[in-house]
Amino acid sequence: MSKVHVKTGDTVVVLSGKEKGKKGKVLAVSPKEGKVIVEKINMVSKHIKPRRMGEPGGIIKAEGAMYACKVQIVCPRCKKPTRVGHKLYEDGTKGRVCMKCGEAL
Repeated sequence: MSKVHVKTGDTVVVLSGKEKGKKGKVLAVSPKEGKVIVEKINMVSKHIKPRRMGEPGGIIKAEGAMYACKVQIVCPRCKKPTRVGHKLYEDGTKGRVCMKCGEAL
């Protein structure tokens, strides 16, 4: 089982590739493949076949998966791309924190 540093719903910035510098929200995470799907990033054309009578087929635009190592979380407080740290709280729970400002993610 692989671990990925991002979760569904996180805001991330793309570090490399043709979409470099763009921000988006994580829609899905696949830890087994080490990939994420980010909203409006890495748009690909998909050919859709009509499944029922009257349903249109054609080519649609959809988000494609990209490697999780190519994205970095954006801190909601300091608005900067940051690495993820982990902190153990007094009540025994563990949480993710921003490595730049220390705010909980």
